[in-house]
Amino acid sequence: MKIHSLHIYPMKSARVIDLDATEVGHWGLAGDRRYMVTDPTGKFITQRELQALAQITAVESFGSLHLSKAGSDEQLAITFDPARRIDVEIWGSHVTAALAEDGINARLSDWLGQPVRLVHADETTERQCSTEWAGADVQTGFADGYPVLITTTSSLRLLNEATMEEGGETFGMDRFRPNIVIDDETPFADDFWASLDIAGIRFDLVKPCARCIMTTQDQLTGERGGPDPMPAMRKLRMSMDRRVPGVLFGWNAVARNSGTLKIGDPVSVIAERPDGWPVRQR
Repeated sequence: MKIHSLHIYPMKSARVIDLDATEVGHWGLAGDRRYMVTDPTGKFITQRELQALAQITAVESFGSLHLSKAGSDEQLAITFDPARRIDVEIWGSHVTAALAEDGINARLSDWLGQPVRLVHADETTERQCSTEWAGADVQTGFADGYPVLITTTSSLRLLNEATMEEGGETFGMDRFRPNIVIDDETPFADDFWASLDIAGIRFDLVKPCARCIMTTQDQLTGERGGPDPMPAMRKLRMSMDRRVPGVLFGWNAVARNSGTLKIGDPVSVIAERPDGWPVRQR
């Protein structure tokens, strides 16, 4: 097995940035989901509620965040004052984050068609992952719950085959917004992987990823109604463990040490989950 592709999402729910190589630290891939938009009260917003986020590209460069919007030549260059902060809420976690200037927030609100504020998970931000799943002292930025999301090419292939059998349209891995895509041969073998070694970095696969309506959205426009992975997942990937209900695709992971990854790096299973994860198939 080897790394097929690497991806980060500098601003939560905005467009993907594809990478050839990346550094990995305790928060996962460098630059991944360090920025986020919130409503005026500080509650996080994603494509689930605001589909237009799929049209925003966010890139970090020379200490600034640069935002652009599809169909517009305008760009926003943003720096954050660490002393200008607000409390934000994301999936029940309440953390402090640096807040963009009022003018930036006003312009971004114009782009997105509703009042928003842009925040940054900086060195002062501390957000603990679930100790039940990840263990003690594991943190993340503005990812949904864990620092890294891993998927596999063979699993995507099987979902597409099931979709085509029912007359549906095929879809790409972008619908699942992974960080690390592994090129492998056995669909859903990741249900049986407890730990991986990739370029000397240990990744513990700590929790399967339950999927939501975002998998049905075009990741360039945010629109729904095109290719839909959900029917195939309901057919093949319904969780039978009440701790993680719903349909599953990919695994949330924690990097236990730092290092560098690049496309083509070999992947080895160093610890297994003998009973896998229970799923129901129709």
